[in-house]
Amino acid sequence: MKVLIAADSVGGVWTYALELVRALEPLGAGAVLAVMGAPLTPDQRRQAAGIELYESAFKLEWMEDPWEEVARAGAWLLDLEARLRPAIVHLNGYAHGALPWRAPALVVGHSCVLSWWRAVKGCEAPASWDRYRREVAAGWGAASATAAPTRAMMESLTRDYGAQARAAVIPNGRVAERFTPGAKQPLIFAAGRLWDEAKNLSALEAAAPRLPWPVAVAGDSRHPDGGVRPSPLRLLGRLSETEVARLFARAAIYALPARYEPFGLSALEAALAGCALVLGGIPSLREVWGDAACYVPPDDPEALARALTGLAADESLRTRMAARARRRALHYSPERMARGYLALYRAMLAGAPVV
Repeated sequence: MKVLIAADSVGGVWTYALELVRALEPLGAGAVLAVMGAPLTPDQRRQAAGIELYESAFKLEWMEDPWEEVARAGAWLLDLEARLRPAIVHLNGYAHGALPWRAPALVVGHSCVLSWWRAVKGCEAPASWDRYRREVAAGWGAASATAAPTRAMMESLTRDYGAQARAAVIPNGRVAERFTPGAKQPLIFAAGRLWDEAKNLSALEAAAPRLPWPVAVAGDSRHPDGGVRPSPLRLLGRLSETEVARLFARAAIYALPARYEPFGLSALEAALAGCALVLGGIPSLREVWGDAACYVPPDDPEALARALTGLAADESLRTRMAARARRRALHYSPERMARGYLALYRAMLAGAPVV
């Protein structure tokens, strides 16, 4: 079975797509990757070594004034399908689900503006997003099947865009060997853009002066307006996947006080590396981690400071929570993810319901 997977290069979908392409191959499904959103970085090119890759830099549907480029991206993808003749088209965006595909098309929802706006801004997205709403609903509704990495995300998408007859919840996965525990140090680690309201690292900034351990953050610290403000955090900037894995191995605690996180690959990587987890108490993260993490209200820096201080002060608790998180993380493997998608692909080809 050949699968054409369309993904973007500007977020966690890139990592997810690479893991899936490689995990499908031993199962007899050869996948090719069509990427858009931004030119690949040198680190991304290294990560994609050995994968059949088709590149573009077309804007994504959530970007500013994207629709002309979204249409051009659709024509490019249809041309790829005509040339490659895949059995399945696997889309990790929404609008292209409404294209006239020859093969059954799967739309996977990793996040969306409407649910992001509700979680981060506390209200519905304004009228300026009405076209996005229409285009996403059309692609979601036209797909042969839909999927999401958590029940929470699927419920949100169903609320905003309607129920799909063939829908599956398939958790993401990461290769455990890339994130091995090391000698732990008194260090709290976080990853994400400092200005990202969804990741909510501003809560970590507010808590940091009251913490007994330093807090290091990997990710872009420069705001899109070009500014960099003083911070009590150790801002490490953008790091390679290898450099981030080394920090996961050293850090005793990983903090992600997210307001919005439909799955949370960074928390999975941290747990595989033996970090105790302190996460935003939102439905998706609770679904993924159960009792294997400590949860805090995203908008309560005091509660975040108490949770981090408590773990830092109690080695026995910290060790237990880290072990619990790692055991749970090992269930989220690329192999399990690929088997879930392969079952969904087969159901799509057979016109059967998802079991």
